[in-house]
Amino acid sequence: MTKLFVTGGAGFIGSAFIRVALEELPDCEIVNFDALTYAGNPDNLAGLDERRHRFVHGDIADRAAVMDALEEGTDAVVNFAAESHVDRSIASADEFLRTNVLGTQVLLDAARARRVARFVQISTDEVMGSLPEDDASFFTESSPYAPNSPYAASKAAAEHLVRAAHHTFGLDAVITRCGNNYGPRQFPEKLIPLVIANAIDDQPIPVYGDGRNVRDWIYVDDHCRAILQALRRGRAGEIYNIGARNERRNLEVVEAILDALGKPRTLIKFVKDRPGHDRRYAIDPTKVETELDWRPQETWESGLRRTIQWYAENQAWVARARSGAYRQYYAQQYGMEIDVRR
Repeated sequence: MTKLFVTGGAGFIGSAFIRVALEELPDCEIVNFDALTYAGNPDNLAGLDERRHRFVHGDIADRAAVMDALEEGTDAVVNFAAESHVDRSIASADEFLRTNVLGTQVLLDAARARRVARFVQISTDEVMGSLPEDDASFFTESSPYAPNSPYAASKAAAEHLVRAAHHTFGLDAVITRCGNNYGPRQFPEKLIPLVIANAIDDQPIPVYGDGRNVRDWIYVDDHCRAILQALRRGRAGEIYNIGARNERRNLEVVEAILDALGKPRTLIKFVKDRPGHDRRYAIDPTKVETELDWRPQETWESGLRRTIQWYAENQAWVARARSGAYRQYYAQQYGMEIDVRR
C-alpha cells in the first residue's frame, strides 16, 4: 500500500492512524480529506511529514469535492470520517445521516469510479446493540445488527452500503469494528479526556446514571495497527472486530483517572442517564488475532498512564478544544457550567 486516501484524518482516530501508517509503511503517501467539523482539529496534524502527507479540506458528502481529491491509482480509501458522538445524535440525527450514510455512499461511488484497489470502512461495536451484564456473551462478526441510537443506526446503514458495494459491484471492501478508544488528541466530549481535563482543574465530573455501564477500551494506536493489518491482509468482504479484551465499568474508569492524578473521588457527580443508554459492550477479537496476527501492545495501565501524561503536558490543546461552542454544549448536556481556566 503506497497511496492512501484517508477521510476524517484530522480527527482523533484518523490522525492516529496516519501517524501509525507513515511510521510502519515507509513508502506510503497519504491524502488526508477532512471537513474540519468541531472534532476535526488541525492541531492533530502537527509534525507530520509534509512530503508524504497532504491535507485537503473537504466534505465526504460533497461528490464533486471527493472526485477532485481522489486520484486514479490510489491503493485504498480508509474511511474514518463520521459524526460519532451518541449524545449529539440524540439531540439531532440529521448530520449523522448526511455524513455517515450519504457520505459513505459518495465515497463508495468515487472509489469505483477511480478504480481504487481497496475500501476500508471504520465502524463501531455499537451497530450490534447492547449485551447482557452476565460476562458470558461477546460481540462477534456474526452478531446481529441491533443499533440503539441514531449514531449506531447510521453506522449500521453505512456497513450495509459497503457490503452491497462489495456484493453488487465487486468492490474490494473490508469493515472493521472497534470499541471505545482512548489516547492523545481525543476531543474532550468523550469520557476519558473529559475526566482528565476536569480532574486536572478540580472540577466536577459528570457520570451518567449509576456509572456501571460497561465498555471495551482500547488504546488508539493499538486500534490503528489492527486497521493497518486489515488494510494489508484482510479478506475482501470480511468484517473484523477489534478489541483489547479490556472491559471496564465507566465508574471504574473515572476512579482510575482520579486516583492516578491524586484527586478525590468526591469530584464525581452522577447526572441523569442518557436516553437508551446501552448497558454493556464486549468484543471477541479472536478473528483479528488469528487471521491478522494482531495483539494490543498497550495494557490498560500503560495506555491510561500515557494518555493522562499527554493531556497533562498539552493543556493549551485542551483549552482550545474546550473553548467556544463546547462550553455551551457541556452546559446543555450535563446541566453544569465548565470553567475553562487555560
